[in-house]
Amino acid sequence: MALKKSQKSLKRWSKQKWRTASGKKSSETGEVYAPAATIKKLKSTAKGKKKLAAANKKKRAATKKGKQHAKHGLHKGKKR
Repeated sequence: MALKKSQKSLKRWSKQKWRTASGKKSSETGEVYAPAATIKKLKSTAKGKKKLAAANKKKRAATKKGKQHAKHGLHKGKKR
């Protein structure tokens, strides 16, 4: 039986290694979770480091307000 488009997307998503930039738990650091490849790519440039820092700032602010999810824009426009 063939998988539906949404099932394929979930399968691809779950195979990725998701982590924070520091490698610690988000509950300890307040950082965003992202695929390891994305974090590596962002950390390699100054512009990427700024984008990651801004996303972490938004995540920490949302967490402080008691929200589980934050609209930080790190994954915006990505095909998954």
